[in-house]
Amino acid sequence: MVNQLRDTVTLRHGAKLHNRIVLPPMLTFSGKEGGFASDDTINYYKARSQAGGLLIAEYHYVSETGGPCTPPGIPEQLGIYDDEHLDSIRAIASALKKDGNKAILQIHHGGREAMGRAAKGKEVLAPSAIDYSFLSYPVREMTNEEIEEIIKDFGRAAKRAIDAGFDGVEIHGANHYGIQQFFSKLSNHRTDKWGGSLEKRMSFPLAVVKEVKSVIDQYAPENFIIGYRISPEEIHGDDIGYTYDEAMQLIQEVIKYELDYIHLSLWAGGYSAIPHGGQKSFGEYYKEILDDKTKLIVVGGVFDEASAQEAVEKYTDLIAVGRGTLVDPEFGKKIDEGKGDTIVHEISPEQLEKVCWTPGLLRVFTSEGQMGLPPIPNAESIKHLGSNDNFSPSTSATS
Repeated sequence: MVNQLRDTVTLRHGAKLHNRIVLPPMLTFSGKEGGFASDDTINYYKARSQAGGLLIAEYHYVSETGGPCTPPGIPEQLGIYDDEHLDSIRAIASALKKDGNKAILQIHHGGREAMGRAAKGKEVLAPSAIDYSFLSYPVREMTNEEIEEIIKDFGRAAKRAIDAGFDGVEIHGANHYGIQQFFSKLSNHRTDKWGGSLEKRMSFPLAVVKEVKSVIDQYAPENFIIGYRISPEEIHGDDIGYTYDEAMQLIQEVIKYELDYIHLSLWAGGYSAIPHGGQKSFGEYYKEILDDKTKLIVVGGVFDEASAQEAVEKYTDLIAVGRGTLVDPEFGKKIDEGKGDTIVHEISPEQLEKVCWTPGLLRVFTSEGQMGLPPIPNAESIKHLGSNDNFSPSTSATS
């Protein structure tokens, strides 16, 4: 049978999604000092409670050393590194779940990308002590003891997500953050059990998955969801951190822990993107290696019902709609109601009044370069409504 957007999807552990639309994790630029949700954060998520059947909240850093990964001068990235954050994440879970859809919390460690930590004069940890030309601060190589503690922190974060009422967690192994840094030979130069060969560079990601799954098995409801997000290749010209084939080898090990889904973070090319040297799309390659109980999520380039439908027919089980839900928070609801033709495809001053963007999001998407994020369609129409400040972070700001 051909996948349809309004299909009910049952995940491995029993959770049911009422459609194939996913709200992907996207930084809201709205946190308060210390990584706590603000009223702006909660209003943003309330507005997107019907964006899809599966709703993934932005990345939260699991260790005090893991963030914030936002530059100084704008609201902070959110945290989940101690119990003081429980009220913050409870509020996010409640906002996302208010209309009956499943809420997921994305958890990560920033590694070298903890630029907000650096700005506060604190030490930044990474797999290896490399002098990165694109960073304005030094990084220190993690000790074995620090690595082991960070792995435990992922488990502690998963327990907090359970206690806060989330329906699942997504382990963030993408977008050049800590887990990806361990997997990449460009950023992992270690010679101990955490680095060197491809197998050893898999050690940290797999240890995190094992720890999180163990905590879920012990404390979570039976239908609690666990997913893993990956950038399916890391290639920068002649510099190769890992190929799509190596990434798939990692995922073949990850799925042995019986996850509910794998989430591909795609930038260029959208949901039909093809890997370097490949003959098929990333989605098609991954569908060949995933068992029939592990669902695939692909994100990239969907702004209307037709492209979302094409994605689930040809490339993936579930389609994540990022910028499309920034422009129209009711993307999934409109498809559910048979009103896909009313989805708004671009931002405008009139639509801006309806989208519940945080002040930080408005500032970013009206700034020069938009902090390296993919552009919002028709963003020039709202540029006069935002700040004239420019940002110069070291890397793209994304969940």
